[in-house]
Amino acid sequence: MSTTATEIRLASRPTGRPTPDNFSIVDTEVPDAGPGEVLVRNQFISVDPYMRGRMSAAKSYVAPFEVGKVMQGGAVGEVLESTVDSVRPGDTVVHQYGWRSHAVLAADKVSKVDPGVVPVSTYLGVLGMTGLTAYAGLLDVAKFQAGDVVFVSGAAGAVGSMVGQLAKLKGASRVVGSAGSTEKVKHLTDDLGFDAAFNYKDGPVAEQLEAAAPDGIDVYFDNVGGEHLEAAIAQANLHARFAICGMISIYNATEPPAAPRNMMQIVGKRLTIRGFLVGDHYDLHGQFVSEVAPLVRDGKLRYEETVVEGLRNAPQAFLDLLDGANTGKMLVKL
Repeated sequence: MSTTATEIRLASRPTGRPTPDNFSIVDTEVPDAGPGEVLVRNQFISVDPYMRGRMSAAKSYVAPFEVGKVMQGGAVGEVLESTVDSVRPGDTVVHQYGWRSHAVLAADKVSKVDPGVVPVSTYLGVLGMTGLTAYAGLLDVAKFQAGDVVFVSGAAGAVGSMVGQLAKLKGASRVVGSAGSTEKVKHLTDDLGFDAAFNYKDGPVAEQLEAAAPDGIDVYFDNVGGEHLEAAIAQANLHARFAICGMISIYNATEPPAAPRNMMQIVGKRLTIRGFLVGDHYDLHGQFVSEVAPLVRDGKLRYEETVVEGLRNAPQAFLDLLDGANTGKMLVKL
């Protein structure tokens, strides 16, 4: 076994868009597992938009990354050493100690998964936190009903692409998505079954959404915020339900964004707008896996992965994610 481990640490807190200088790559010794712990060699790590918030010191729903310390995030890997009977060497596990080649953590902080059923990378994406986010947001938060017209912003991303497909599988009358390139728009309609999609860079979102959903929308799954949220309010039908998952358009903003200018419509249309965190919905995990895993296995629910090779390339993969360079889930393969 190699005696060298690699870690990606937060070197400094960014102002505006992060740069490579905000990260440091450090080689160190492979740690040993202590009592009640396991040593895991990571195979894939996840990079996600929410990590931008943790790079800042601002108070939020999760503690910020510490300057000079290893960053954290989802990972899947193989157990090399274990001091407990419940987890053994050779087991494949999912945990939250990514951004490093080797992780030592308490055995009760890992979840064993079966590497023989689906590719292990899917446990970080379509069958992991990403998939549960889409499932819970659409069904529990937005209270999707068959016949709804659904609009998904950031629809070519890991979460958005699943939301649109799940809505179609469950009987949506129309699913509309926005994305940031012609290729992604084509992917949504040709590959994922969206009824309509548009490139938000081609013109005002409100005009493009009205053309794509002329009869209005009943559900909005928001990954972008800003202009998209304003457009969704304008096109919402009475009693429409909004699930606010993220607002990537403002993550790197240095000034407070302008609020949607049509907030009064929330009152007249009696809209329900609800923010959510996937951590509040882990009670749905068993139901989610039992329902979605067969869809993935049978090819009824497609997923895409953008895989970057090499842990040392993780910072650039994260920066590319914030720029929308990924289709589907962004992963780093170690």
